[in-house]
Amino acid sequence: MPTAVLGTIALSLTATPAGAVDGERTHSRPLAPLPLRAAAPLVVPASVLTPSHTVAPGDTVSAIAARYGLTTADVLAWNGLGWSSIIRPGQVLTLTGAVAAPVAAAPAAAPTVAAVHTVVGGETLWAIAQAQGVGLTDLLATNGLTRGSIIYPGQELAIPGAAAPASPTMIPTAVVEAAPVAPIVTLDAEQIANAQIIIEVGRGLGVSDRGIAIALATAMVESWIRNLDWGDRDSLGLFQQRPSQGWGAEGEVRDARRAAAAFFGGPHDPNGSLTQGLLDVPGWQEMEFGAVAQTVQRSAYPERYAPWETQATAWVAAYG
Repeated sequence: MPTAVLGTIALSLTATPAGAVDGERTHSRPLAPLPLRAAAPLVVPASVLTPSHTVAPGDTVSAIAARYGLTTADVLAWNGLGWSSIIRPGQVLTLTGAVAAPVAAAPAAAPTVAAVHTVVGGETLWAIAQAQGVGLTDLLATNGLTRGSIIYPGQELAIPGAAAPASPTMIPTAVVEAAPVAPIVTLDAEQIANAQIIIEVGRGLGVSDRGIAIALATAMVESWIRNLDWGDRDSLGLFQQRPSQGWGAEGEVRDARRAAAAFFGGPHDPNGSLTQGLLDVPGWQEMEFGAVAQTVQRSAYPERYAPWETQATAWVAAYG
């Protein structure tokens, strides 16, 4: 059977809110377009290629491409879309392309277990993988977890060790994780106005410039710094906060100033102790930039925040 060798690039292109762990965080699907470095080629049977796909609620171009073993760039090109294009439910996307000659592949070596880690309060799977120096994919696979899994204090996780070296002729079939890279963005008038609100609220609460930059980066990932009146499930507003998770009523989470105050949290948190804001995270000043945002948001995509640090820091200086 002929097969297609397709490069993989994982990113989200639409303004659909980012993927959440149900009941654990504020939103559900990543918004910010984060192009990734191309990973190892993925061998996909030609039989999985279909001529078209009808967009369903919650679909993103990258997710559709991954489902059919295609590259996001190809799907965009075949449909005349750009990296910031928005797709709508019911829209039909063309999924056609050339099929390459068959390529043999060998299974990736399974990781070995090197140690056990006991989860403590506030930890995330991504942070544990970073601290242990292992890939998130390996950590999840070793423990039978997914990116949507919830972990609890006291839970023990097996930490994978080094995998057996691959043969020089082996063509890996597993996608190697690549760090996301934020595109260079010039904010428009609407985004600038919302950024200024976040900055003003942060300064009023005595938050440092770094803390405000974390809030701006989070808003960029969650809503493209737009006060959205829609989102996955009940996610709304700049930070895609969910009324069902205690972040406020629908009108409250779409109040930009209140949403920013809830993100910052602390003694003036409008939600009181119902939600945890940045100022409620012990030692946040010493934590990695993206890890702070993740501790507040509890996203299924924790790697999305850190790439925006440089630009968010510049926005604080430019609009504050």
